[in-house]
Amino acid sequence: MGKDTIYEHLRQQGVSRRNFMKMCAALVGAMGLKQAAPIEASNLPPELARTAYKPVELVAKALESKPRVPVIWLEFQDCAGCSEALTRSQSPTVVDLVLNKISIEYHETLSAAAGYQTEENKHRIMQEYAGQYVLVVEGSIPTGANAHFCTVGGRSAEDLLKEAAAGAGAIIATGNCAAYGGLPKADPNPTGARGVWEIITDKPVVNIPGCPPIPEAMTGTLAHFIVFGSLPELDSLNRPKTFYAQTIHDRCLRRPFYEAGKFAETFDDEGARQGWCLYKLGCKGPTTYNACAGIKWDAGLSFPIQSGHPCLGCSEPNFWDGGGFYQGQSAPLNRPTLTAAGAAAAVGIVAGASAALGNKAQKSKAHKEASE
Repeated sequence: MGKDTIYEHLRQQGVSRRNFMKMCAALVGAMGLKQAAPIEASNLPPELARTAYKPVELVAKALESKPRVPVIWLEFQDCAGCSEALTRSQSPTVVDLVLNKISIEYHETLSAAAGYQTEENKHRIMQEYAGQYVLVVEGSIPTGANAHFCTVGGRSAEDLLKEAAAGAGAIIATGNCAAYGGLPKADPNPTGARGVWEIITDKPVVNIPGCPPIPEAMTGTLAHFIVFGSLPELDSLNRPKTFYAQTIHDRCLRRPFYEAGKFAETFDDEGARQGWCLYKLGCKGPTTYNACAGIKWDAGLSFPIQSGHPCLGCSEPNFWDGGGFYQGQSAPLNRPTLTAAGAAAAVGIVAGASAALGNKAQKSKAHKEASE
């Protein structure tokens, strides 16, 4: 890859200065940039300003001076859905800037080359850009005696991960599988699957969970590293706070119905048709931290809850083993009996224990009044 700066690369592709500044403004929004100085109307003293530059100017200055960033993308126990989500993003301004201004030097699914040729290129990048390249990992890693369940070129996933992580300037685990083990780690976890941060413990790993993750969460995190050469602020689960600081419930468009006590009881009742809260249908929005309700998918078109399906909690650890997807969160997280499972299938849900008792009391009262 060449040594041109990102801005020089853009100029060569015919991008005007005006459009370049528009791209920088888009990146500021994607990163949720906090480096802005206080506004003049605040009357704060100048020394309290975090930077002498406005956010857009700060990004532009960085892109004018920094070369393109090489990326090594490893795939292990995955379905390639995270790669699909990123490459099919409908946010062209940000995604085009990030994906076309980084240099993906190794990606088993997207690489035109194969075999020795692509493996040699990966090792060249790891040596030539030691401490500078970004390592992106997709898929969980089988470990220990089960390491043979995922091998590439005769080498285990765990061995390849440790080798690439040793010289990486930043490590990003994209998708729930890479972040926390995902579906492969679900009980009984036959491959001994683990997330990246459980194996790489000597340097920070950024987790971008989701099944798949929101593309803008991935591109925004990459953009932060490109611009500042550092990782964004992370929460206790190593997720960027810009995208994972609030629950889906916090910004859900159905939240007013939750506050009003209006819940859909089945997927085809009047409440469901009216867009009422899906909590009783198993929605995990109140305990799931992600930006789905704000950024949404397909250029802000929709997200699962808006489309009528409860949140599955796919950005949380062990979400596959957190009880049934349609099991109310207030219900015990143990496996239902055959009778209970049959009853749940009949009505389409397993309601929460407290919610079920409340509904039963209301129905009993209504029947009694009707009979009188």
